[in-house]
Amino acid sequence: MKKILNYLWRAWLIILAFFLTIILGIPVYILSYRKKNYKYAYKFIRLWCIGMFYGMGMRYELINLTHKKVDKNRQYVVISNHTSIMDIMLPCILFPNHPLCYVGKKELEKIPIFGTIYKRICVMVDRSSARSRADVYRRCAEKMEEGNSIVIFPEGGVPDDTTIVLDDFKDGAFTLSSKHNSPIAVFTFIGLKEMFPFDNSKGYPGKVKVFFNDILEPTESPKDLKTKAFETIKKTISEHC
Repeated sequence: MKKILNYLWRAWLIILAFFLTIILGIPVYILSYRKKNYKYAYKFIRLWCIGMFYGMGMRYELINLTHKKVDKNRQYVVISNHTSIMDIMLPCILFPNHPLCYVGKKELEKIPIFGTIYKRICVMVDRSSARSRADVYRRCAEKMEEGNSIVIFPEGGVPDDTTIVLDDFKDGAFTLSSKHNSPIAVFTFIGLKEMFPFDNSKGYPGKVKVFFNDILEPTESPKDLKTKAFETIKKTISEHC
């Protein structure tokens, strides 16, 4: 019975995503045509994320592990661990005053309807192409100059091996932060891996713990920033899982 309910829940995801994308995707597509209007398009993107997250029965609890505050007048590189497709909803929910631009896989542009909008609002990267990976810095810099913050999952994707708690970090987020003097907002998401896995039918809705770990200023080398962020997230996972 539980397995059947899980499949019904996943079917609901497809239905919910379809209708939300149709309803909210039209204004996003139109408003994102002009760069200066992206801040208005972002309001509809946030509504899509809120609708998807809460519509799937998810909730979250925000736990601050730092006294530092997000400044609405600064652009950030936002990072977290990556365990589920539902991870992508949380940054938009958490950042109402910072239009966010995601760095995402080029393959997602093949998804009908969603892919058309996705190409307009995200920085796409073909991870098999060195040229594409290198060009990400330029395109992210352009987005930040337009007033947007950038979301990057430094693991590069959800690990295929489900036993991996935290995969190695790629350099991109930290190089970008250093090159463009943008602080890194570090978050840890705990619970989604159990609630919405990719490759089995044991998922269920519930409450996610969101830890706001730190804001790292780009005063150190990208290598040191990466090490600090990795150890911070790893420690949070080990202490709260």
